[in-house]
Amino acid sequence: MYLICTGNKFLREETIMFRKIFRTVTAIIVGGLISLPTIAGTTWDMPIVWPDGNFHVKNARVFAEEVNKATGGKVTINIHPGGSLGFKGPEMLTVMRDGLVPIGEMLLNQQVGEAPLMGLEATPYLSSGYSDLAKLHKHWLPRIQEVAEKYNQKFLYIVPWPRQYVYTKVPASSVADLKGIKIRTYNKSTTGMFNRIGMTSVQLPWGEVVPSLAAGTIDAVTTSASSGVDGKFWEFLKYMYPTSHVWSSNVVSVNLDAWNSLTPLTRTAIEGVAKRLQPQFWDVSKAEDAAKVKILTDNGVIVGEVTASMLKDMQENTAPMLAETIESIGDPAGQIIDAYKNELK
Repeated sequence: MYLICTGNKFLREETIMFRKIFRTVTAIIVGGLISLPTIAGTTWDMPIVWPDGNFHVKNARVFAEEVNKATGGKVTINIHPGGSLGFKGPEMLTVMRDGLVPIGEMLLNQQVGEAPLMGLEATPYLSSGYSDLAKLHKHWLPRIQEVAEKYNQKFLYIVPWPRQYVYTKVPASSVADLKGIKIRTYNKSTTGMFNRIGMTSVQLPWGEVVPSLAAGTIDAVTTSASSGVDGKFWEFLKYMYPTSHVWSSNVVSVNLDAWNSLTPLTRTAIEGVAKRLQPQFWDVSKAEDAAKVKILTDNGVIVGEVTASMLKDMQENTAPMLAETIESIGDPAGQIIDAYKNELK
């Protein structure tokens, strides 16, 4: 049973120990957020940085419910959205490694500071949609699972975000119209991409996006339609352009100490739930884009056209990034891309 997985052998630094104690005590005293172990079984707390109502949060709630059913109530997963447990997205790989929580949800391309290979998927224009993405995952996912194990965790399921947009205050019919605009980016790949086309990238985690829009420190955002609704972008931005420049995925990951404390039968049951639900969660992602675009347009956001010349300029300016990414990551990135491209033929 887990309140927060302690596992002192994994707390290699005093700073990690301090952070763990501080956050645990704060969560219990201030909000009563951390669930206490139940007599009947194991209770896990899952932090998610996305706000309640986001489709990744909804997916996690379905997963938690089905896990509870499949394990006969032996495993209860409590979902904590909106960063309510105090963890930021880019921290999640190490948070999971150090057992600060037994299970968590993370955006893979935000973990590149620790594990560069996890950002390969988000190379600009590497994939054109869900079908391409599934082919890439066939070769990429087993390799990042190996990386996850080195970080004392196991990925249970992976779900992509819908396509990406560029949100702006002003209309843009060409790359030239975007030059100099301060745009919120969220990882190394998107930061590099928008700098290359002449915009000024400001890399921010999700929790800082809306305050930055309100303060006027950014004038554009790259993200999905889902996040556009989460942030009520119609209050700040007028246009959205379906550039589909990168594809990104989130995973639900479990700390291996927490995982190995379960019986083999319970682990098998949870794996079965994850395997069964993952295709359904992909379908949710596919439907999410159209539904959230409608909400945005109903609130006055205009979907602008990405002209052929604009798309060409964006692709040509960012084309060198794939070779640069492969070189910076090294093997197995090149092997993964070669296998992926062969499958696309």
